[in-house]
Amino acid sequence: QVQLVESGGGLVQAGGSLRLSCAASGTIFSINAMGWYRRAPGKQRELVATITGGGGTNYADFVKGRFTISSDNAKNTVYLQMNTLKPEDTAVYYCYTDARSWAGRREYWGQGTQVTVSS
Repeated sequence: QVQLVESGGGLVQAGGSLRLSCAASGTIFSINAMGWYRRAPGKQRELVATITGGGGTNYADFVKGRFTISSDNAKNTVYLQMNTLKPEDTAVYYCYTDARSWAGRREYWGQGTQVTVSS
């Protein structure tokens, strides 16, 4: 099994910054991609950003220029640097990974970390 542990959420004022981290642990043979989704109150879950094992990145339009995703492959860890935060960025942020383990290739999800941006 693969476990994901997120950290770095919290309360910040509009215009501020936060950095989220997510570490994958367990018997991991390879990671195809890691990334972040979010779910705001009353809304569906939406993609924020992803990064492949080769370093390719993809961002939702609403975070381009403000958020940066990066990873440390040696640590199986993904980061999300969030700058110029807006109140509409308030959501629970979920880490995910597309990884291969003893269970084969599967998606795994973290429990989520709350990000609250005050106006």
